[in-house]
Amino acid sequence: MPVADPDSTGARIARYRKLRHYTQRGLAERAHISYSLMFQVEQGRKQASPGVLAALARALSVSIADLTGQPYLAELQQDHLDGLIQPIREALDVYDLGPDPDIHARPLPDLVMDADRLCALVRATDLRSAATDLPGLIQETTTAAHATPSDKAWITLASTYRTAYDVATKLGYYDLAAVALDRMAWAAERGSDAVTAGVRQHLRSLAYLRTGQYRTGRRLAEVGRRTLAQADPGLHRDAVTGQLHLGAAVLAARDRDSDAVDHHIDEARRIAEATGEVTQVYWMTFGPTNVAVHHASALVDQDRYAKALEVAKSIRVPEGWPASRTAHHRAEIARAQLWTGRTDAAFRSLLEARRLAPQQTRYSPTVRDTLAGLLTARRAAPDTLANYAAWVGM
Repeated sequence: MPVADPDSTGARIARYRKLRHYTQRGLAERAHISYSLMFQVEQGRKQASPGVLAALARALSVSIADLTGQPYLAELQQDHLDGLIQPIREALDVYDLGPDPDIHARPLPDLVMDADRLCALVRATDLRSAATDLPGLIQETTTAAHATPSDKAWITLASTYRTAYDVATKLGYYDLAAVALDRMAWAAERGSDAVTAGVRQHLRSLAYLRTGQYRTGRRLAEVGRRTLAQADPGLHRDAVTGQLHLGAAVLAARDRDSDAVDHHIDEARRIAEATGEVTQVYWMTFGPTNVAVHHASALVDQDRYAKALEVAKSIRVPEGWPASRTAHHRAEIARAQLWTGRTDAAFRSLLEARRLAPQQTRYSPTVRDTLAGLLTARRAAPDTLANYAAWVGM
């Protein structure tokens, strides 16, 4: 039998609500949700959608991470990942100090190759290896960029900052992710690369997606598209522009703007028909498959679960797609399967997400919320489900 978890999202909402001296009905009114939903979320009988979580976080004047309990420190400690975060923080802090006299940087082509290697590790969701090697590479590339500045050196440094953002985001350190994005903007400006600047605005808009500030995220995506208009025409500009439309579609879905969702999906689809499948443009994945995946995700965020599953049914993941992206898609589909009563299928999707990307899946709030819903829906949790719950720390 599922046991009430004092560290669940519902329990955290109740604690913050009492701290603010709100009644359940009062908080529901402030968050513009129904009292019935408010009650069921606190009791753990229903899982809050990302939009509901964002509304509650705003009403309580806390971050969404405060309500979900991120970062998941106990699990990070078990996996020996928590100790890798501070060195990344320290490496990000020395961005403007000039060359480090104690560091003898390798030739730039070697640094470029290493930066690409770490990007590949993140896409393969080997977060431990990426996080272990990242601080040294950031410091070495920082010295190289200051000592012999060139557009390529600054863009390579921006790539290392982008990897810091990816690692921090996947492990739930959103404050560190914000710092990494600021550093990425700083390096991209010195590298005079409009496409890197556009990638940064895309990632920044997704950061606002996670905090529930959808209007600001949509504005950032628009700024990113205007920034890309300054880049040379070609595949890189088109693929990143398409990706910005996909991010904007998900933001619009959370913001309950269905017309904007359709517009951005249509624009991304039009661009994808010209680019085809692109898997390594600035370490971003774009193309018809990613358009379909984001379409399904946007439908889930609009609570159109049956339609999302219909779209997902036609998706065939191409060769070379990153494990991180495929696993995230399986977690999104599991959520839709849960809400349509297909609990066995939902659990199979979670198992597939774990097989593809175990480290990423273990620290995914979407996976935890869906798993909590499965535990609530099943009167007697089978051993496999209970073992999965224990694995993620529930």
